[in-house]
Amino acid sequence: METLLLPFSPRFIVLTICSVVTALLVGFGIADRKIFDILLAPTLLFGGLTLLGVRDLLQKSHAVLRNYPISAHLRFLLEEIRPEMRQYFFESEKDGMPFSRDTRAVVYQRAKMELDKRPFGTQEDVYREGYEWMHHSVAPKTRAEEKFRITIGGPDCAKPYSASVFNISAMSFGALSPNAVRALNAGARKGGFAHDTGEGGVSSYHREMGGDLIWEIGSGYFSCRNKDGSFNPDLFARVSSEDQIKMVELKISQGAKPGHGGVLPAAKVSEEIAKIRGVSMDEDCISPASHRAFSTPVGMMQFIAEMRRLSGGKPAGFKLCIGHKWEFLAICKAMLQTGIYPDFIVVDGNEGGTGAAPLEFMDHLGTPMREGVNFVHNALVGINARGRIRIGASGKIATAFDMARAMALGADWCNSARGFMFSLGCIQSLSCHTDRCPTGVTTQDPTRARALYVPLKIERVHNYHHATLHSLSELIAAAGLEHPQELRPIHFSQRTSTTEVKSFAELYPALRPGELIDGTDDSRFRDAWRLAQADSFQPAG
Repeated sequence: METLLLPFSPRFIVLTICSVVTALLVGFGIADRKIFDILLAPTLLFGGLTLLGVRDLLQKSHAVLRNYPISAHLRFLLEEIRPEMRQYFFESEKDGMPFSRDTRAVVYQRAKMELDKRPFGTQEDVYREGYEWMHHSVAPKTRAEEKFRITIGGPDCAKPYSASVFNISAMSFGALSPNAVRALNAGARKGGFAHDTGEGGVSSYHREMGGDLIWEIGSGYFSCRNKDGSFNPDLFARVSSEDQIKMVELKISQGAKPGHGGVLPAAKVSEEIAKIRGVSMDEDCISPASHRAFSTPVGMMQFIAEMRRLSGGKPAGFKLCIGHKWEFLAICKAMLQTGIYPDFIVVDGNEGGTGAAPLEFMDHLGTPMREGVNFVHNALVGINARGRIRIGASGKIATAFDMARAMALGADWCNSARGFMFSLGCIQSLSCHTDRCPTGVTTQDPTRARALYVPLKIERVHNYHHATLHSLSELIAAAGLEHPQELRPIHFSQRTSTTEVKSFAELYPALRPGELIDGTDDSRFRDAWRLAQADSFQPAG
């Protein structure tokens, strides 16, 4: 009896109704040919739903469809539009991840040179644990009109580069559309700042607009590789000698997926990408997890020295996310042993972005940017090398406060990827990995990419950079300073509980110059320094 009543249960009632209505419509149509044309459309509708319900009952992939034929499709529809519903109707100004609605809005406003002010007071809970603020001065300075630049290039660098303190972080062509690369590079040229190519190689779209480039070389050695995937020094020298390339950067790891290689399937390797990267169209394009050109800290320093020599003396450095502390300190020991020093180090944080990464890597692997920057800064101070090596910070930087905070902890300049994506019109749809980007920023679909109108976006990239530095200059002046390089940990505080506050100077203690060489008792460095060895990334003994 229970089985006979099953078609009338809430689970199957929709299928039952569609089946009965279909049968009745077919019957009426057969009985009276005059109304057949009128009944055709509803018959097809309910007949189609009935067939869909039968399919749901027979398929084996989705249990919910077998139990709720037809009606369960509503669940999948709601699940599909859930991100948009949450973003447009339910997020508060401070909600939304990775970037809050308020942060996205201020980038859009600055890119369009619209009013970016807020009324009625902060929406931050200033008494929550973790809230941070910058100290102001009772004797503020007049806002500086300069564009805040730094010189990158140590004693061994023949062609130092005068860089803006705010630049476009590494994003490859292939991850970005041609129009996105064009707009970013032309915006960089107009604003006098640098554009990092990402590890995907130097494309024609990077070259087309003439903006300053930082050429990033990853483990795949794209644009400078032999057919077997090894590094090609002659090709590297030819490409890096181009005037547009101002610095060369060796990518050791990326914050969003450190220690993880990448594979672009052969089916997605277009003729254009194959030509740019120097790979075959009929093979998977592989970025190994580690480099083939060196295997020890000493070898890494020698490779960086070779990059500097082959490029004609341009600044050469590397990018990494801090993992095992002894590994970075092993690099420091290699600097001391060889006398070879990079001109710069870019520290990426695990909060950094990427087109696609495993959840575990993205959420739980690697050191956050702030701790990473401060560790690298102190380590270089501890080996008496900080004066000759510049530090860049990359990881969820979008506003002037983000920049000031990173620079107080040791950074000389900041890079932003997603901030500049927002300036292009990115709406944080979180569809970068699907090739269905709704704004044409992260897609290779030409019909989608055409939506990104390059001349307009050039202006917005430039505007965002200009307005962010303007805001930074106001913060610096309010603190009684003249240049962001004067920022120190004492200029910031963090609430560690509802009743306790600590300055960054307490939270991030400084090493003395040469302290690592002399021998330190600082627990953050002591054991890791003992484990570090210049001839191996493995810990000693």
